[in-house]
This record gives sequence, structure tokens and C-alpha cells, in this order.
Amino acid sequence: MGAEGKLQLLLQDAGLSAELKHIAEKVLNNQRITFDEGVTLYEKGELAYVGVLANYVREKRHGDVTYFNRNFHIEPTNLCVYDCKFCSYSRLIKQRSEGWEYTMEEMFDIVKKYDGEPVTEVHIVGGVLPQYDVPFYAELFSKIRAHRPELHVKALTPVEYHYIFKKAKIDYATGMKMMMDAGLGSIPGGGAEIFDEGIREQIAKDKCTSQQWLDIHEEWHKLGGRSNATMLYGHIEEFKHRVDHMERLRQLQDRTGGFQTFIPLKFRNKDNQMSHVPEVSVIEDLRNYAIARIYLDNFDHIKAYWAMISRNTAQLSLNFGVDDIDGTLDDTTKIYSMAGAEEQTPAMSTKELVELIKQVGRHPIERDTLYNVVTDYQNHQFAEEAKPQFYKLPVIN
Repeated sequence: MGAEGKLQLLLQDAGLSAELKHIAEKVLNNQRITFDEGVTLYEKGELAYVGVLANYVREKRHGDVTYFNRNFHIEPTNLCVYDCKFCSYSRLIKQRSEGWEYTMEEMFDIVKKYDGEPVTEVHIVGGVLPQYDVPFYAELFSKIRAHRPELHVKALTPVEYHYIFKKAKIDYATGMKMMMDAGLGSIPGGGAEIFDEGIREQIAKDKCTSQQWLDIHEEWHKLGGRSNATMLYGHIEEFKHRVDHMERLRQLQDRTGGFQTFIPLKFRNKDNQMSHVPEVSVIEDLRNYAIARIYLDNFDHIKAYWAMISRNTAQLSLNFGVDDIDGTLDDTTKIYSMAGAEEQTPAMSTKELVELIKQVGRHPIERDTLYNVVTDYQNHQFAEEAKPQFYKLPVIN
């Protein structure tokens, strides 16, 4: 039975409450659900129910297609002037002995290491330090573009941009134009955490405000740039805070259309100042993906990072609204592993990733950053291929 058939069957369930039936009818009729209905989904929508709705939306947009891409990370530093309570990755400057600070040359060496490799994107994000300023990043982006023009630079969150633009005494519009001119291709979704000001004050009070995060993305969208958005969930927030977060994103997307992908990020409690907060269950992870797919009706894609939630949960998520599992195949990132993610050395070959997607009846498509099709792997025959090579980062004991 197809996704629409399952939704029609759900609507015939005599045990379904009137309010949940009304929401299901709105989803079937492509009508936007309200803030209060979003909260209702979190409070009363069981996994099977939200899964049927989310999979209907997912398959109406994308059918069985599931996207992944080939990228690599550069993390300039894990030292940071900010002190976010949930962060297992960064070290304050007083803990300098536990961190790394790459020079321009070291970062560029990482880029050159991938010469000849079929990667399409470099993802640059890390801690905030004074030496990584506007001239530094403008030069780095320009060098990458000159060296490999087809490599898409997805770099820096509004947390980093707010800091470097303030330091340079330039406004967001000027700063984002400078970054685009230097070679920036798109902005990742990080730093959003949770937009509710009360919660943000408790877990990330130093960094840019919710409005500043949104303003920087808006200026980027005005230039024709695309970006992603995240939400950190499963810590001290309530359901209404998740819906508020998505509502603010939905409103900005109505104005600009510049967001591509929404990425829910699960709070992990290893080695951070919120280790006393228990992590939510896999069931809650799947419910959250599903409700995000239902609520964010103007976002094309919902992404799950397999490296953060495990391969099995990523497979399950493809039936709960997710159509992109990122697929960082040669992964140098420590952001997830240091927070206690299941994947401590996250790397999969293309063949492994394609098989992961096919095992749950989905259609694997390698994309570039802007969702252009690079390779359709549905009927692809693999030759023997080399194992991913690792670029070793400093190990923190």
C-alpha cells in the first residue's frame, strides 16, 4: 500500500481523536498546520500516526529518492571564546592544551589532499577565535576557489559570521556580500540551537541571538544564496519551544525561499556541562523528524546525519519524513564523536551508503550541495573501490 493509501486508512480509524483526524485531513489536502496543531502533534501524535503523515509528505515531494553527498570537513579549531553548555567539542581558550588551531596553510593542505577525489563539497565550521577573522576567511575561500573552482564551499554559521563582522565593524549585508565574492557557496545550518530566548539564555547565552541568526541567513538569501537550518532538541526545551523554532524558520522561508534543508540535531550528553540531562529515545528522534516534515511545509528537504544517530536509526528515519542522510563518506569531523555519537570514526564508502539506502527500499541519489543530481545509484554496478582515507585530527584524551 502506498503512502496515500495508508493515510486514507488512518483517516478511517474510528479510534482517532477529532483533533488528530483534522490535522491528518489538512496534511492530505496540502493545508498548513498551525502552531497549536504542531504542539498537539508533539503531545498526542504517536509514532505510527506521525510517521504515516510524514511519509505521505515525503513521498509526495520526493517519492523513494534519498539523497547523499560526498564532502569532507575542515574544522579550523575546537577552541572557542563561547561557552555553550551542551557542547562537547569546543575547549575554552584557557584549555588551549586540549585543542587545535589550524593555520591557513594547514587548512589548504587538507583541501589539496582531496585533489583527484570525487568530492563535491568542503564543509568548514568550528570554534570562534579572534585570529579567524574576515580577511582570514575571505582569503581561505578565495584560495579554495582558485585551486578547485568546482568544489562548493559550505562554510561558517551565523555564530561565526556575527563575531567576525562585529570585529570588522561591518554590517551583515556587507559582510555576506564579501564572503560571496570571496567564494562562499552556501551556509550550513549550525548555531541555531533553540530560538526561544529563555532556553537559549540557559544553554548558549554568549553567542549570537536568535534574531541575529535569522537576520544573517536573510541577508544571505537576499543575495540569492542558499542555506540550511538546524534545531538542537532533546535537552531542557519543551515541545512548544520546538514548534516556536520551526515557526520562525517557516516565516523566514515564506519571505525568502532561501532554505534548502532542515536538520534536527539530537542533544548528546557526553563530556559537556549538561551531562546530567538524559538523552531522548530513538522513538522521540523519529517523532521529531516526522513532525518537522509535517510542520515545515515550505522546506524541500529534511536531513538526518547518520554519523550522529547511527546507521540503523538513519534507515528508520527514511520512513519518517527524512529524504537526505548527508553521507559524509570520508569524515574528518569530531563534532559528533566527541559528543558521544554512535559513530566514532564516521566513514562509509559510496557502496556501503548506497546499500544502506537500498536496504529499506529507497532510491539512492548522489547530489551536490544544491541538490543537483551527480549520480543515480539505483541500478549502478560497483567495481572494487578503495577504503576511505582518514586525515588524522589531534586526539583528545
